[in-house]
Amino acid sequence: MIAPQQALDTTRVNHQIRAKEVRVLGPEGENFGVLPLSEAIAKAQEFGLDLLEISPNAVPPVAKIMEYGKFQYEQQKKRREMKAKSHTTETKSVQVKIGTGDHDMQLKAKKAAEWLAEGHRVKVDLFLWGRYKYMEFAFLKERLERFLKLIPADYKLGEPISKSLKGLATVLERAKKQS
Repeated sequence: MIAPQQALDTTRVNHQIRAKEVRVLGPEGENFGVLPLSEAIAKAQEFGLDLLEISPNAVPPVAKIMEYGKFQYEQQKKRREMKAKSHTTETKSVQVKIGTGDHDMQLKAKKAAEWLAEGHRVKVDLFLWGRYKYMEFAFLKERLERFLKLIPADYKLGEPISKSLKGLATVLERAKKQS
């Protein structure tokens, strides 16, 4: 048996259960039907286990006779699996300049394609300094689009090409696959 302070706030155990009667499931999954709370707790004590409220919103609430430590372990295992399946996306950054050589642009385009394949967003900056900042927007946009054409992956523009603090910038996202 466990002490009430060890119970999680979300799962009520034994005398923490507030319902007058509960639908009781046994340790092997057998259905004991709807029992008054006192009988259900007595039944759990016969098995030497705890009564856990697993479905509090059901009418009547569903409670299962099982060991609380085992229940906590299973919940923790489920959370770990969910965390492993979730994927955080980052915004990676690629910076090119007006005078960046073709080979360097191809290497950066390949790296951007790898990041897109991993599911990340890629921010592409056309870095401008000095006099380059005052060049015609259409010319600079064409230079950035030339780099974007080198990227060997399917992508869509997450943000349109626009002026930024460094020069021109856009954000690329992986294109959704059509089925």
